[in-house]
Amino acid sequence: MKFVYFKYLWAFLRKEIQFEYVKDNTSLMIKALQSKGVDIADDVWISDPKTIKIDLTRPSLIKIGHKVRLNRNLEILTHDFTTMIIREKYHDFLPSSGRVTVGDNVYMGRNVTLLKGANIGDNCIIGLGSVVMGKIPSNSVAVGCPAKVICTLEDYYMKRKKVSIEEAFDYARSIQERFHRRPVPADFWEEFPLFVSGDEIEQYPEIPIRRQLGVAYEDWKSAHKAPYKNFDDFLCAAGIK
Repeated sequence: MKFVYFKYLWAFLRKEIQFEYVKDNTSLMIKALQSKGVDIADDVWISDPKTIKIDLTRPSLIKIGHKVRLNRNLEILTHDFTTMIIREKYHDFLPSSGRVTVGDNVYMGRNVTLLKGANIGDNCIIGLGSVVMGKIPSNSVAVGCPAKVICTLEDYYMKRKKVSIEEAFDYARSIQERFHRRPVPADFWEEFPLFVSGDEIEQYPEIPIRRQLGVAYEDWKSAHKAPYKNFDDFLCAAGIK
């Protein structure tokens, strides 16, 4: 009996050791999760696999869709062991588990926890440190503990279109203040839409525009008109002469 016990214990530990090893590589970790029964898309992006904690006691309860970003210190729990309190008080044993579902195109900030029963729709943003306990509708931005919807994705998008301009101005000013030099286009690898129109991409080879835009590249290239006519005009609007 002891031999059989240690045989199964070693098999379990070997699988766990192998799983810890693949945490150095996102694609390997995804394959490992799939092999354990987790329904997770191949194009999920994991920022720091070593810090991700996924409850694999019931892998069939987890589903993660396409184009999802799992950020540092994410934890997914499909069960809890609160039955230990019931066991001691009532001498009964009640299991506790639930599905965790994440739709397509979802961003999670750092230190997010998904508890059993979490159900996040498509096109959602989950803010830093949030604890998701129930349903988050598609096209929502949610934050908090427990996470609550604070606005629609459309509202967030329109707000960011305005706020991002002043943020870019302040970033430009900070470069001049801190480094005592005039900003250059290469500094603005995310702020480029403010001074680069879709038909001007070739004028800024130092900015990784195509990589940044990803799947949006062709549409952006054909339709985008920058609010400032060139880089100097952008700097002038930021108060930099």
